[in-house]
Amino acid sequence: MTTQNAINWPERYLPGTGDNFVSNEVIVRGLSASAVWHYLVDTSEWEAYYDNVADISFPQGGGPELKDDIHFSFGTFGFPPLDALVVEFQAPAEGVPGRLSWTAQQDGKPEEQLDVLHAWLVEDLPGGRVRILTQETQIGRPAAALADERPNPMLNGHQAWLEGLVGAAAK
Repeated sequence: MTTQNAINWPERYLPGTGDNFVSNEVIVRGLSASAVWHYLVDTSEWEAYYDNVADISFPQGGGPELKDDIHFSFGTFGFPPLDALVVEFQAPAEGVPGRLSWTAQQDGKPEEQLDVLHAWLVEDLPGGRVRILTQETQIGRPAAALADERPNPMLNGHQAWLEGLVGAAAK
């Protein structure tokens, strides 16, 4: 039996306590966590394999690679660019899963305010497999509106991100 790791959740973003929560996961053969990790943390790669992201920038400098405590900005799901901050960053290593989480906010009128935590876990599994888990909690009226849409655009968008990430890493 293999015990799989879980996302580390700050209490504010605990799944099921916000206005929208989605969880997507893939397990594939023939890839390693380190191969996937490159395409996840190098934002210059994102637009090549995921068409729901745009306008990536690093207003305080740095980038294009994500790292602990780096600020960045990006547009997604039709929102104006969100201000993001990496709050957890651990590259995968032998027996240690890769962990990446960022918070992202959109300020403005109450009906426009959005606060999210998007988390990733990338881990090697026995038998030459890799598991990629991404989960996101969203708080705010725009999040509640997304949660009510069918099919759920966040669930489908994150699945497309996973599939693109796997495709990029497999090349």
